[in-house]
Amino acid sequence: MRMLLSACLWLVITATYAEDKPLCPLCQNVSSKAPGKTACPMLQNTSEVHNSAVDLRGDHAMGFSHKNTKHHFKLLTDGGIIEVDANDKTGTETRDQIRQHLTHIASMFSADDFGMPMFIHDTVPPGVPIMKEKHRAIAYTFMPTKKGGMVRIVTHDPDALKAIHDFLAFQIKDHRTGDSVRVEKPSRIDLP
Repeated sequence: MRMLLSACLWLVITATYAEDKPLCPLCQNVSSKAPGKTACPMLQNTSEVHNSAVDLRGDHAMGFSHKNTKHHFKLLTDGGIIEVDANDKTGTETRDQIRQHLTHIASMFSADDFGMPMFIHDTVPPGVPIMKEKHRAIAYTFMPTKKGGMVRIVTHDPDALKAIHDFLAFQIKDHRTGDSVRVEKPSRIDLP
């Protein structure tokens, strides 16, 4: 039974973004896009499975637990911000892990490497293809904060700006942060 559940979980994670393939080996004729059909009862909460998988892969890739941190994403008129804060104001271990991770993210994105968000989300996030194409028009700067750090993303290219906003809006949704997708002017604190 455990093997069957493991197989179904693996199939859900790998087939979440598949075009129109069966979701479960027990329900070969049931597809996520088949009109009028009900998905396998074992897979009724695929969004919960997806969210758990994002959190699990994120914890592995980032080097710290999402339970010990808060992610925030902000869309700005000249780009945006990826910010992570430790929940514990007094502990330095998670804060330092956040800073190490975000320094790495700024470096990877500057080198046109978006492998980590593709791994965490198990898909190519919206905006990434244009961000890769326009990488010379985008600057990624790490800045420490009191409880963690942030990556400030800046561009003056309209196509790159739209891609950054698409990328950050996707992050807000997939990380379930509840942040606004309203585009704001950068504050003094947000300037690199």
